[in-house]
Amino acid sequence: MKLVMVADPMCSWCYGFGKEMTALQQRHPEISLAIIVGGLRAGATDVLDEAGKRFRLEHWARVEQASGLPFNRDGLMARQGFVYDTEPVCRAVVAARILAPEADLLKVFRAFQHAFYVDAVDTTDGTVLAKVGAEALSAEGHPVTQDEFLAIWQSKSTIDAASADFIRARSMGVTSFPSLFLAQQGKLRRVGNGYADVETLEHEIAALLAA
Repeated sequence: MKLVMVADPMCSWCYGFGKEMTALQQRHPEISLAIIVGGLRAGATDVLDEAGKRFRLEHWARVEQASGLPFNRDGLMARQGFVYDTEPVCRAVVAARILAPEADLLKVFRAFQHAFYVDAVDTTDGTVLAKVGAEALSAEGHPVTQDEFLAIWQSKSTIDAASADFIRARSMGVTSFPSLFLAQQGKLRRVGNGYADVETLEHEIAALLAA
């Protein structure tokens, strides 16, 4: 069985969903997972103002209540001149996929999420992303230096590959993140849209498999 998750590391509901996907994989190690990055705010240029921060804190509170995951609210409020562009971190996920195709990409994806939501680092900065990505891959048994990661992240082929992911997500009819699909016999069937806990995921997948 193969699942395809369409998500963005800087989407708060995707952050909560990552925990549930990890739980699902722990229950079913036979499940393979592909990740397509969605580009929630890829290419955004507007600076995150106080109203934007408060809006996101409201979402964070709901995700925290649903998932139990921590959020660094002070880190968000302290940001000055921050442009909420998700293309760089999406591209970092693609860079990890290129550097280590056999790695557990969900763990790497969640490392970028933790960097943004808990460590409150700048996940639009290539140097920061290279550090997080190299450490996550190395921890997974795929040794990569920060310089190697940064070089791949900066390459035109990786920029193009991330853009291709964004296009593919739209072609799949994805309008909200996260979205999860079941891939069987060359066909994709939607498991669900938005956050769901592991019990719900298991129920929905079982229903699709039985259909």
